[in-house]
Amino acid sequence: MLRNGAPAGHRPLRPPFYVPIVGTPLPQRESLAMTTRPFLLRPAVMAALVATVAFATPTGAIAFDPAAMSPAEEKAFGEAVRAYLLANPEVLIDVSRELDARQAAAREGNDRTLIAQNASQIFADGMSYVGGNPAGDVTLVEFIDYRCGYCKKAHEGVKDLVKADGNIRYIVKEFPILGEESLIASRFAVATLKVAGPEAYEKVNAGFYESFRGAVTPETLVAFGDGLGLDGKRIVAAMDGPDIMQPIIANHKLAETLSISGTPTFILGTEFVRGYVPAEELQKIVVAARAEKSGATDATATPEASGPENTASGTTATP
Repeated sequence: MLRNGAPAGHRPLRPPFYVPIVGTPLPQRESLAMTTRPFLLRPAVMAALVATVAFATPTGAIAFDPAAMSPAEEKAFGEAVRAYLLANPEVLIDVSRELDARQAAAREGNDRTLIAQNASQIFADGMSYVGGNPAGDVTLVEFIDYRCGYCKKAHEGVKDLVKADGNIRYIVKEFPILGEESLIASRFAVATLKVAGPEAYEKVNAGFYESFRGAVTPETLVAFGDGLGLDGKRIVAAMDGPDIMQPIIANHKLAETLSISGTPTFILGTEFVRGYVPAEELQKIVVAARAEKSGATDATATPEASGPENTASGTTATP
């Protein structure tokens, strides 16, 4: 099941490098925080209502054809629709909910197909950091930008969840979308993984959220790396290597294929979570993913996201 965030939050900027980013985060359904907006009668809802009224009236025959009505019949029908809606305004909400449910089901099927078709790039690209339990029974993938406030907000909960669970394979997709400093930070993180390994990458990844302050420059990155007990100069020197941009470019191409345009975006099992969700809600999705793998999907795990929208140690594509 797809879970989307509200449009509040960071809008991705077009980065100053090779891969174009598709648009801005466009949620495909509203979060609970937006339910106070005035109800707008969408064309699809109106069409459904027309059919409802037609079959609710004595003249609503199975062969009902609006195009065949005379002007007088059109006027009478319009008056009947208006009278029906005024007498039964709750139908607007009922029809809208049904339409949303059908569209969500269609998107869920499409998302499952997208994940299945791109499983190797998502779960085993050979370039992304793989942490947690590399042999875990479920895989959590997160597309991140270090300057994304929602990624920072999600960080501690994700870290605690992966540690406490003990059986989650956690993959980070470097996906800088908020400008030049985001790109520089991601290059530093990728260089750290290349020259110092996954444990050093864990320190840098956490450090960007927990302790790094100020502008992202070569000088501040050297000091940042040294402060984490790493060789900051060596990592900065490696940032210009020919292979450093490779995973970042690949992640942008993958994001475009998967219609990911905001951070954080999670992939857990066979579903997307587009936007920030609290750790306890992610835990419910983990439970549902495990249940689905065992053939007993837990239909109660349906949290809503509340934000938008942000050398690998494993090679097996296991969602």
